Amino acid sequence: MFTTTDFLQYTQWSGIATLVFAALAVLAFILKWGIRFRLVGTTGFMLVLTGGLFALSLVPLSRTVIPGAVKYTLVYDTGSTQTVIATSPKISPSQLEATLRQAANNLYSYGRLGSRGDNYLTIRARTLIHPEQGVSVPVYLGQIKRTLATREDPQMSVEIYPEKFAQLPKPTA
Repeated sequence: MFTTTDFLQYTQWSGIATLVFAALAVLAFILKWGIRFRLVGTTGFMLVLTGGLFALSLVPLSRTVIPGAVKYTLVYDTGSTQTVIATSPKISPSQLEATLRQAANNLYSYGRLGSRGDNYLTIRARTLIHPEQGVSVPVYLGQIKRTLATREDPQMSVEIYPEKFAQLPKPTA
């Protein structure tokens, strides 16, 4: 995983390349080379690339790691207050709680808006079970609610549905 320091280093190299292309473009106009307009386009592209790398060097790209959390997949996200993640049917309630907390930290964004006025992000966790051949049934195992007002939310509300865990297939030895 790249760090902000890596992106700052890439920004410096990209900035140097941008200056080289700009100097070549100026030289191409002075000497009336046939590729002078292509060099202008390349210089513009390098400016955009350098700006993007600079922006990535300012924003941390780290993910939260909670001990005990398992891999999850983002299934549905409205971009505001509703999100659904999928987990393995072999998950335990303690792993689910850690996974929900990790998802709540990783999916938080300043850009999410509370469209219904509640300003809470609700993340529901589900898995798929197959009671018979060719049939898939989604089972919602729990949810977590966190505030959208601040990055750190010490009062996240976690709900685990123990009755749903009874529906999951038992591991075979």
